[in-house]
Amino acid sequence: MRFRHSDGTTVHLGYCSNVHQAEDLDGVLAQLADHAEPVRERLGVDRLGIGLWLARGVVARLTREPGELGRLKSELAARGLETVTLNAFPYAGFHRDVVKKDVYLPDWADEARLSHTLDCARVLAALLPDDAERGSVSTLPLAWRTPWPPDRSDTARRALDRLAAGLATIESDTGRRVRVGFEPEPGCVVETTAQAVRELRGLDPERLGVCLDACHLAVQFEEPGAALRRLAEAGLPVVKLQASCAIEAADPSDPAARAALHRLAEPRFLHQTRTAAIAGTGGEPRTSEERTAAEESGREDQRGEPEVRGVDDLPHALDGGLPTDTGPWRVHFHAPLHADPEPPLRTTAEQLGHVLTELLGAPAAACDHIEVETYTWSVLPEQPTDLPGGIAAELAWARDRLTGLGLKDDR
Repeated sequence: MRFRHSDGTTVHLGYCSNVHQAEDLDGVLAQLADHAEPVRERLGVDRLGIGLWLARGVVARLTREPGELGRLKSELAARGLETVTLNAFPYAGFHRDVVKKDVYLPDWADEARLSHTLDCARVLAALLPDDAERGSVSTLPLAWRTPWPPDRSDTARRALDRLAAGLATIESDTGRRVRVGFEPEPGCVVETTAQAVRELRGLDPERLGVCLDACHLAVQFEEPGAALRRLAEAGLPVVKLQASCAIEAADPSDPAARAALHRLAEPRFLHQTRTAAIAGTGGEPRTSEERTAAEESGREDQRGEPEVRGVDDLPHALDGGLPTDTGPWRVHFHAPLHADPEPPLRTTAEQLGHVLTELLGAPAAACDHIEVETYTWSVLPEQPTDLPGGIAAELAWARDRLTGLGLKDDR
């Protein structure tokens, strides 16, 4: 779906296909028929955006077989679908029985990550609608935080310079601009917007920036306005917004809340969990390194900022890894945008609304690609009986928020 901002910017809204399981091209094409087109029909629109997740094997095939790339583009058009963004964060095997930290491999110190990302950009350049201003590709925030010695950090930084150069070559060859956004995520080298500034400042802002995931932002207890100002002041554009919600337990000591959280503690995906003693102050949460140093030294946090404490997965939190008396817990579990979870849990949909307002409620649009990314439908305690209907309801929720901000439906 497309919307027109008051400044004339075309804002693209779609959903990410990493919710569907497919590791080959035939599987991807089947997704379009079995899920994406029915979602479009449920919404009653002529054109629906779909942010494709293409596993490494699919991308490799598309780059070496132009005819297959043409087949994918034709199939998208025939089903009323368009693609302006790719999700290149997962490399492969995203729907294995156990994914967990494997999703961060290969990282940006590995040549394979650079090659894959540039191949995704080439594929996207060929898939872009003729009238799309640019494309976007989202990727991981460099790496999981450990091990990350200085030599690997230096290697990754050089890879980012080569990435910018490669994107410039693609634009020269195709006439299409593709930007790459690094997606801060709890537990990674870049888990907050402050760390994004530290690690990514000085990169080519015409081609590299941030993919802002609203769930991750909420889990780290970042205030949207302060986070976005921080990025803007550092010259880091929001290349793409992943519209997503985290799970929140207002009182993690409540037996009913703990029982509901236990039902979310599934084995496939990592569900980083955080708590904050001071929430909503607009300050910058401490980094993992700062938190560790403070805990080891016994120092109190004197800066008046949210003191964010966390563990790497929900079972650890439930087993005593997080206190239950310092504030709410937020869990990296992408919850459907439109639906309430099992009581007394709730989602961070309200904060997602604030993110949308900060990005698109001003006189100038600060982002033009929005992707609903609820990849967790298959691990919900209650399995959906109508997945296309659920995805359509999420997109309708997002559509209503955009039009409520004054954007016009641009059919």
